[in-house]
Amino acid sequence: MIGLQPPDDAAVWRVDETRAVVLTTDFFTPVVDDAYDYGAIAAANSMSDIYAMGGLPFMALNIAALPPDLPVELTSRILLGGAEKAREAGVVIAGGHTVQDKEPKYGLAVLGFVDIAKILTKNGIRPGDRLVMSKPLGFGVTTTALKRQQARDAHVAEVVGWMKRLNKGAGQLANRFELKAATDVTGFSLMGHAWEMARSSAVALRFDYDRLPFVSCARFYAEAWTFPGGASDNKLYFGSHVQFNPRLDEAAQMLLFDPQTSGGLLMAVPPHKLDDFLAAAKEMDQPAWVVGEALEGQGIQVV
Repeated sequence: MIGLQPPDDAAVWRVDETRAVVLTTDFFTPVVDDAYDYGAIAAANSMSDIYAMGGLPFMALNIAALPPDLPVELTSRILLGGAEKAREAGVVIAGGHTVQDKEPKYGLAVLGFVDIAKILTKNGIRPGDRLVMSKPLGFGVTTTALKRQQARDAHVAEVVGWMKRLNKGAGQLANRFELKAATDVTGFSLMGHAWEMARSSAVALRFDYDRLPFVSCARFYAEAWTFPGGASDNKLYFGSHVQFNPRLDEAAQMLLFDPQTSGGLLMAVPPHKLDDFLAAAKEMDQPAWVVGEALEGQGIQVV
C-alpha cells in the first residue's frame, strides 16, 4: 500500500480487508554520553515511525554496529536501554544482528499492525486543519552542544527526557479521533517534514512562531550557534519553500531547520475535532501544542 514512492514514514503491506503490517528501521550514532539513555532514545526513535503511520508496534530486531574494544558493560547498557524502552511500548525484541564498526551505531527494525481505515499519511491534510505538535523542538542544537562539551547538565537532562518519551500517546490520540495526516519530526527538521506534508497534500501550511514549543535551552544554544551540520543542509534544501516573518532573526529561523532525534508527531486535526482532541490529550497527560493551520495554496509561512 505504501512503499518507496510516497514520502511516508514506513512501508505498509495489506494483510486482509481491515489490517496491514507496518515496517520501518532506523539506527544512528550516539547523541548523548550515557549508554543506557542512548539505547532508549534509539529505540523510541525507531518505533516512532510506526506511531506516525497510525500503527501499533509489536515486534522488533536489534541492529547494532559496535567497536570490538567497547567495554561489555557499555554494550549491555545500550541494549538494556533499548530493551526496556521496547517493553514500555509493549514490543518484543526477538533477536537482531551485530557487526563490528569503529563507532557505535544502534537502532531497531520494527514491525507493527495498523487498521487500514486509520492509516496516517503525509498527504491527508485538508485546508482548515489545525497543526498540533506533541513534543518541543531544540534537540539537535542541544545535543550538538553536548558533543562540543558546551552543554549544561540540566539542559541535557531536559532534552534526554523528551527524546526518551514514546510517541505512543500521541499515536493513540490520532487513532481515537480518526485523523488522516501525521508525521514524526526527525532529521529533516520541522520545516522539512512540514514541507513534505504540504507538498503531498497540495496545501499551504502556516505556523505561528510564538506558539511553537521549544525546550527551555533552545534559544540559548541557538545563539551560541551549536547547530549540527544537518541544520544547514535542511535550510539549503527546504528553505526556498519557507517564507519567514522578517521579525524572526537567523537563530530563530535556524531552530526550525534543526534536525530532531526522536521528535514528536506533527498532526493535522480537523477544526471540529480540535477541542475534544485537546481535552483528551490533557486527560492523558499527553502534551499537545496547536501551532498553525493548513490553507489553500502552497509552501510554508512562519508568521
